[in-house]
Amino acid sequence: MNDDQKSKISQLRIDPGAKQRSTGTMKLIFIVVTLVAIAAVLFWQPWATEGERFSAGKGKTVVASEAKPSAASAKTTSASGTNAPAIAPTPASSSNSILTVSGYIINRERIELSPRFMGVVKWIGVRKGDSVTNGQVVVLLDDTEYQARKRELEGRLAQARVGVRRAEIELKRTTSLVENRIETQRALDLAELDLQAAQAQVQALEGERQTILTYLDWCVIRAPITGVVLEKLVDANELVTPQSFGGSRGPSTAVISLGDPQDLQVEIDMNEADLAKVHLGQRCKVSPEAYLDHSYEGTVAEIAPEASRQKGTLQIKVQIKAPDKYLTPELSAKVDFLGQ
Repeated sequence: MNDDQKSKISQLRIDPGAKQRSTGTMKLIFIVVTLVAIAAVLFWQPWATEGERFSAGKGKTVVASEAKPSAASAKTTSASGTNAPAIAPTPASSSNSILTVSGYIINRERIELSPRFMGVVKWIGVRKGDSVTNGQVVVLLDDTEYQARKRELEGRLAQARVGVRRAEIELKRTTSLVENRIETQRALDLAELDLQAAQAQVQALEGERQTILTYLDWCVIRAPITGVVLEKLVDANELVTPQSFGGSRGPSTAVISLGDPQDLQVEIDMNEADLAKVHLGQRCKVSPEAYLDHSYEGTVAEIAPEASRQKGTLQIKVQIKAPDKYLTPELSAKVDFLGQ
């Protein structure tokens, strides 16, 4: 190797000091790039107080707040041509609703028909869900015993009336004899007393007959209202009684229960903290939970005079105006109490 070649190789050799300076510069650049990346990540990190940041294109940043966007801001975003996702509005409740609670639909009056005496069901002419009218015969009790007692009393009553007729004839004859001075006044007095006794016996038997007729009438159970059979509690040939003797296997104390489907209320256990917002006669909007697209007008019809200490609630009843087939007793319903 000549001197020229050695000179060229010496020129291509890297100075160790320069090499050390180049390595330090690279480390500095790496640190700067790392810091810039960390700052960028922190800048794009969503914060709870600012909402979510996302790129809107063309170097713009959009903050999606949790608050509902106004109409003006929505138009501005649309006009700018951004691809930000739309936020669906939350349905608003009635503008004049001051309180919304849930309760249960009930019949204002639930009537259970019970017998007036112990007897056996001879016939029952309704089933659960049947419609009935006021005065319609729904149950017949066995009246064999009372029919027999009625015939017996009618025989005794006829005999007593014959006794009255005999006493009247005897009194008339005695009166004639006393006028002709054949009989004494004492005979006339006794004849009058015999007639009064016979008449009293007829009156007593007529009272007994009326009692039997009343029992016979009670054997026919009629619907006291126009409504619907809510429950059928007995069957034919089953023993019923007006009072319970205890135990779960005793005779039934009711035959059927009735309710008026046009007379419904919503029963609510109102929290005591909300009682100041409710008053008698207050207008309400009732929506059954099963059919929320149906709503009905209502008014506060009853506020219980006593609260429940255990639950801290007071019972409120809202009368429903013009109920229809979509309102089923014992199902839940939402009630909006309206302001003035």
